[in-house]
Amino acid sequence: MNEFEWRRQMRELRQPLAPRNDLWARIDAALDDTGTAPAVPRAAHRRWLLAAGMAAVLVLAAGIGWHLQHRATPAPADSIAARPAAPWKPTDPRLAGAAIELDAAQIELRQAMRQAPDSPALQRLLARTERQQASLRQLERQAG
Repeated sequence: MNEFEWRRQMRELRQPLAPRNDLWARIDAALDDTGTAPAVPRAAHRRWLLAAGMAAVLVLAAGIGWHLQHRATPAPADSIAARPAAPWKPTDPRLAGAAIELDAAQIELRQAMRQAPDSPALQRLLARTERQQASLRQLERQAG
């Protein structure tokens, strides 16, 4: 096959071609069959999906509310804020800077606790600072 024959065959492909059997008759028949069914089940299905979605949102909201209400209550702010701040000066100079920073952080957190005594975030930060101080004291005992 040379190029001329190939081009001739390509030009023949541009000609309209009639389908062997008429598809529109089958498409119309299929649409008529589905068109006779009432649209009520589709609307009922949508209502059911809407109701299920609303129920899921209510269950989620109730679960979040229950979780927030029944989660472990942190220690009362008064007990954390009222703990005496024991000034501590380590003898090891490598730990002295960290001790000063932790003492300053503890003082600032206690002042913030006086302004917002029910803040769980402040309570967690203060407890974390106290744990870090205890860890620092333990490091001094191990080093000295």
